[in-house]
Amino acid sequence: MTKFAWAGMAAALGMTAGMASAQDAVTLQLKWVTQGQFAGYYVALDNGYYEEEGLDVTIRPGGPDIAPVQVLMGGGADVMVDWMPSALAAREQGAPVVNIAQPVVRSGLMLVCWADAGITTPEDFRGHKIGTWFFGNEIPLLNWLSQLGIPTTGGEDGAEILRIGFNVDPLLQRQADCVTAMTYNEYWQVIDAGVTPEQIVVFRYEDYGVATLEDGLWVNEDNLSDPAFVDRMARFVRASMRGWEWALANPEAAAEIVLDNDETGAQTLEHQVRMVREMAALTEGSTGVLDEAAYQRTVDTLLGGGSDPVITRAPEGAFTHVVTEAASME
Repeated sequence: MTKFAWAGMAAALGMTAGMASAQDAVTLQLKWVTQGQFAGYYVALDNGYYEEEGLDVTIRPGGPDIAPVQVLMGGGADVMVDWMPSALAAREQGAPVVNIAQPVVRSGLMLVCWADAGITTPEDFRGHKIGTWFFGNEIPLLNWLSQLGIPTTGGEDGAEILRIGFNVDPLLQRQADCVTAMTYNEYWQVIDAGVTPEQIVVFRYEDYGVATLEDGLWVNEDNLSDPAFVDRMARFVRASMRGWEWALANPEAAAEIVLDNDETGAQTLEHQVRMVREMAALTEGSTGVLDEAAYQRTVDTLLGGGSDPVITRAPEGAFTHVVTEAASME
């Protein structure tokens, strides 16, 4: 049993020291819509883990028109889920966001390309059309292409970047030779559309040394000077990690909980179960504590973006262990 599970058991028995007598409100802004990618948070809410920690948690889904950093900086959320590249880019541009925990420790990002497009290595991206999402999600791809020395202006020596929606239609309709995908989502959309694994070539960022940390928990740095806020976030992280442990041990039930919280009705049980199971591979072994070596690899990758790096200087104060240390001590 992990330290978070032990702490959670103590909370369930009412033994957590200093637990608030009233429910403290916490609003979480997700990076994307309600889906298995965020199962741990919905499980923690549904199973009462937040309530046991004295928290009244509201989970706000994201979407194509929602920028988590803007919501956080505007006071619309206490904590957000965001990828490290976009968060660090925002910090360099003046948004004082700080990572307080990192439940997801491996990257699920990939490019899916048509095999008959003649793309067998990343160098073959030249002369092809690559579709990617924006709203900060384009940063890892642009960084990789910059490291490869491949311009994004098209032509025989460059790659043409297409701004696409959050689906794989441009690939299926042959508008793009490659599209951005996640191991737990869009890759399976391609397969479910009737494409066989032999018809595509997959480039996982993890396999090419350009992977960066993805779904982490970030807060406004200004709030960390308040001990009460740190305490709230420690309880939130502890309960969230309990939720992740339960979700990954019970993917079918966790998927049902996700569906119960999806007001759009657009998700299917089969897809959500598969997504939760894929998330298990990305969170395996995580305690929520940010690994500083993984953080540094992300920073080095972003700084090494050739002529157009994502960030131009090493961040200072972009993460803290104060919350996870408090979460494990209680």
